[in-house]
Amino acid sequence: MLEQFSLGDTVQMKKPHACGSNEWLITRVGADIKIKCAACGRLVMLDRQDFVRAAKKILAHREEEKENA
Repeated sequence: MLEQFSLGDTVQMKKPHACGSNEWLITRVGADIKIKCAACGRLVMLDRQDFVRAAKKILAHREEEKENA
């Protein structure tokens, strides 16, 4: 199972997008998760369960956490 994720994190998905990239930025967190392709900017909304199943790992946490640490 995917560890805790939050708004602004960059995640790697198991399957690549049609543009060839598998890196996505989380833009909305709730019952649904909205992610934006890092390469082409396409927005996709997934159910939380679908997102957890499709996500492989978190590549980078949001910048705010790094600045506060």
